[in-house]
Amino acid sequence: MSTLQPPIVGAIEAGGTKFVCAVGRGPGADIFARTRFSTGDDPVRLMHQVTDWLLEQQDGHGPLAALGVATFGPVDLDERSSTHGFITTTPKPGWQQADILGPLRQAFPGVPTGFDTDVNGAGLGESRWGAASGLEDFIYVTAGTGIGGGGMARGRLLHGLVHPEMGHMGLPCIDGDDFEGACPFHGRCWEGLCSGPAIAKRTGMPAESLPPDHPAWDLTIRYMAHALVNLTCVLSPRKIILGGSVRKAGRLGEEAFFEKLRIAFREILAGYIASPDLDAPGIRNFIVPPVLDDDAGVCGAIALAQASIKDNGQERSRRSPQFLNQPSIP
Repeated sequence: MSTLQPPIVGAIEAGGTKFVCAVGRGPGADIFARTRFSTGDDPVRLMHQVTDWLLEQQDGHGPLAALGVATFGPVDLDERSSTHGFITTTPKPGWQQADILGPLRQAFPGVPTGFDTDVNGAGLGESRWGAASGLEDFIYVTAGTGIGGGGMARGRLLHGLVHPEMGHMGLPCIDGDDFEGACPFHGRCWEGLCSGPAIAKRTGMPAESLPPDHPAWDLTIRYMAHALVNLTCVLSPRKIILGGSVRKAGRLGEEAFFEKLRIAFREILAGYIASPDLDAPGIRNFIVPPVLDDDAGVCGAIALAQASIKDNGQERSRRSPQFLNQPSIP
């Protein structure tokens, strides 16, 4: 008996340096086509490129059942807002008040579209196919061009007033560190201390070029550990997944980066939260890289698209006479 395959959807991972676009139904071999565009500073031109590419893919793969967008932010997720689907107060040149969702709806009228932050999207992808499989409470953090965090609580993606802005939390100053930070809004916030541009500003060279014994690695890892302890104390996740380019740590290497990060995390937490998951060796399964690796974001966009089909169907059911005539449940 054949298993019903998920529908083919279009996916967009909208990042600060590149947009990754794909058509498929899941990770790996279930991504049937993909391309990337430089983000640049002209969102109107870029969205034309994105929509044209997705429309072209329908010639070979058939009509797309839905679209999913996992985007950098800050972004307006409020469906009641006149700027729903817009990038808002980003420091990225050219992208403040850029409309992401509007061009897609114009090019694909009536097609369900899932829309969320890049980190919530990547978290959803890891929940569906990766490191957070089977978990209802976890955090996904990406540290690259910027730093962002999302995830789930009781199986629901984290939302609220807008969406989490974990990368802009303040951190205590490490003794002797006089670096002013790189965030144009907050200076020495997490993003201003640990993002790729922050490391480059601190050292004068990109993170991938730093020697393994460069003191910037110890500072970056210590600040990173402070931030993850804060998130653990506030949200009590069952796992923290750390993605993005910084965690690859250039010449230091990803394995050494994570080992140092876990040690610093436990030192800063100082045994306060009693859980075997935070003890050695449990901590190795608590702070982890993404299973989907660099595809976490685009797979998350696929998952957002597939979820939008379900949500759209539920909305139609709520509006149907059959649903309206159902007896109420006490």
